Amino acid sequence: MFFDSWLDLARIAVVGVSAYAALLLLLRVSGKRTLSKMNAFDFVVTVALGSTLATVLLSKDTALTEGLLALGLLIFLQFIITWLSVRSQAVSYLVKSEPKLLFHRGEFLQKAMRAERIKQEEILQAMRSQGFSEPDEAEAVVLETDGNLSIIRKSSDGNASVLSNVTGFNEHFRDIPGAGKAGDHS
Repeated sequence: MFFDSWLDLARIAVVGVSAYAALLLLLRVSGKRTLSKMNAFDFVVTVALGSTLATVLLSKDTALTEGLLALGLLIFLQFIITWLSVRSQAVSYLVKSEPKLLFHRGEFLQKAMRAERIKQEEILQAMRSQGFSEPDEAEAVVLETDGNLSIIRKSSDGNASVLSNVTGFNEHFRDIPGAGKAGDHS
């Protein structure tokens, strides 16, 4: 059906403006992390917020106050989980994945790639998109916690300390000159 009534359209306009304004206010109060894409948990919350807003706008069965409560609850839970994950390793482990080394010094790490379901072609595509003409120009490729591929260029001093918290890096740690310089207090 193309049109039900002017009243339905007016309801969507009023509820839409109100819900949108309330969501913006809630997001502003909750901080930048609420809509970040740092990990899968953050992504799920972002999708849930969008779905809830759409339900408030389009469902006649959902009152504005119910929708605002649902939005507020999602944002509150996101805040609590992120607050706890910063303070507790156990919570952090439950909601966050670790970055994973997939390519190091010209070598595709097949076991890690299989575990993460990443193909060599996808890594090469990411290299091309960042302006690499040869894989040997890259020191490493890391699958980040948000699902993006980070490509670290080879540096002139061989320092790769940015990889120190990456899963799979320890296997190659001994071979990297300057590795561990940042934060190495030994």
